[in-house]
This record gives sequence, structure tokens and C-alpha cells, in this order.
Amino acid sequence: MEDEKLIHDRMMSGINDEYDKAKGEFIYDVTKPAAVEFANQQKMIAEVQDKLDVEKLTGDELTRTVYQRTGQSRKLATQATTTVIVSGAAGTIVRTGEIVGTDTILFTVIEEVTLNESGLAHVRIQCNEFGQIGNVPANTIKHFPVSIPGLINVYNPEPVVDGYDAETDNDLRQRYYDKLQRPGKAGNKYHYREWALEVTGVGDAKIFPRYNGPLSMKVVVIDANKLPANDELVQKVYDHILEQMPFGVEDLNVIAAIGVPINISASLSLADGYTEPIVKQYIKENMIEYLKEIAFKASYVSYAKTGSEVIDSEGVLDYQDLLINGSTANVVIPDDGVPVMGGVNE
Repeated sequence: MEDEKLIHDRMMSGINDEYDKAKGEFIYDVTKPAAVEFANQQKMIAEVQDKLDVEKLTGDELTRTVYQRTGQSRKLATQATTTVIVSGAAGTIVRTGEIVGTDTILFTVIEEVTLNESGLAHVRIQCNEFGQIGNVPANTIKHFPVSIPGLINVYNPEPVVDGYDAETDNDLRQRYYDKLQRPGKAGNKYHYREWALEVTGVGDAKIFPRYNGPLSMKVVVIDANKLPANDELVQKVYDHILEQMPFGVEDLNVIAAIGVPINISASLSLADGYTEPIVKQYIKENMIEYLKEIAFKASYVSYAKTGSEVIDSEGVLDYQDLLINGSTANVVIPDDGVPVMGGVNE
């Protein structure tokens, strides 16, 4: 795309030098506005061209274009849900809309329950916010932000894991390319992957045709956080594929990927003002992002790349004696596995 100066210079070069083309003279002043307008038109044309290039689209424009061309919708963020155990006076009603929470995250009761004779009840709750923020560890939902008569304690015995952020532009764009380059049709393996990825919460899927004979199909699933899918998500994928698949497959097996823990140990040299517990958390965060990038894409966790993630972590000046799962070798990930961050120096 040419700017107005380049266009104007070319216009002036096409005019005979016998005329005065100095700035402020008639020739200069009469051609300058045209150059500005031509430059603006080129900019507008370039913007229209960019809207035809999926690589240059983001947000709602990408969502709309992908849907118009392939019928695929962006997967929306979800609100994490879980079951907590509430205790108090027998017969107390825990009503929908009442609030429990961690120190910072609030959850709302979504099913009315009455405490039994022992003063206990299992209560379904939903995070007030969308996305991964609702995925909290076990035993962290322990507060009633507003006291509720008859209720004493609340806790979540299991970690919350089903809060998913909205599908990223990169992931949606990749699904778009997969649809065009490896189209699912007539129940081929790409069709099964496409069906699995249509389910909100699914981050990726691997398909193993004829895993148990000619009429069998295995689908291995990870969630949008690139971790092994939970039982509820696996069931949703199974049900969705069952609705879509043609006759012929008699053995459909949908399972979660096998989590392969990745544990790191190293002697760390820390920058001033940093403590090991804080730096360990930064290393974990870096490693989690790396493991997400390679989930279902790489067949191993790289020892060299792990070292890079450690040294790039905030607060780390240097390290020695790095081990991954007790070794200095790459960690092999099986075909139906996914790496899961474990501990650092634990």
C-alpha cells in the first residue's frame, strides 16, 4: 500500500518540469488533495482485503467469517460447577441463589436442598464468573459471604475442573483450517474428531479407527485446559458422537487421555527479593503454558525446552542439576496421553 507522499511524488514526476511544481504553487496544491484521496482509497481497499484473510481476523469478525464459511461456531466460556457439602441444623433449606465462596471467588447455589437428619446436604453450585477462574482446588470453597441462618459449614471435597475460557482465536482458526484441509465426511476419522471438537469444553481429540476390530472407533479427549477430560465431558462427547455418526461402527469408545505427570527438580539461583516458593509457582505457570502448547501435538516433553522455561521464569538467575521425572532425558508421552504439570522441587 502506497502512502500519500509516494503517490504525490509519482504524480508530480509525470508533469513537465517547465511548470513550477514547488510547494504552495498551483501544480503542487491541485495535485496534493488527489494524492491524499488516492492513498485513503488504497487504505480502504487494503482493509477490505484483510477481511477476506482469516489470518488477519480476530474476535467477532473471525467468529462471523468462520461460521459463514463452515458453519462452525466459537465455543463459549462456561461457568464452573461442583457439589459442596453443607452442614448445619437439620431441616434447614439451602435455597437457590444463596452464595458460598473461596477467599476471592463466589459461587451461587443452583439447586434447592434440605439438610438431612444429620444436618448435612450435597449442594450443587455454579461459579458467578465465566472461565477457568472457577477452577479452584479442593477444600477452598469454605465461606458464606452472607451468613445464612441454620448453616454452619461448607466445603468442596473435590477440585473444580469444568470452568473453560471461550475458545481462542487461534483454536477457532485451527478448527477452521482442519475443516477445510481434513474434512470430515462419511464417518471418516476426521469426522469423529470434528464431532468431538464441537462439544464445549473439549480442547482436542485423537481418533483411533479399528482399535478393537474393523467396526470399532476410539476417541481420546482432553479438555479446553489441555488436561484429561473429566467423566462428565467424556459422556457429553460420547452422546454427541452417537447422535451424529452413521451406521457401521458397533464399538464406540470415548475415553479421557492418560495424564502423564511432569515433575521438575533443580538447584535454583534466585534474584534478590525472590523466595523459592514464589519462584516455583512462576516455573509451574511457564511449564503449564508449554505443556498446553504441545498437548496432543508432540510425542515428548523436551528436556531442553523445560530448561528454557525454567531459566525464563521470573526470579530465576540460573539453575543446575535439572531433572524431569528424575532423569535428564526427554519424557515420552504415549499416543493416548497428555503431559500434566506436577511439582517443582517437591
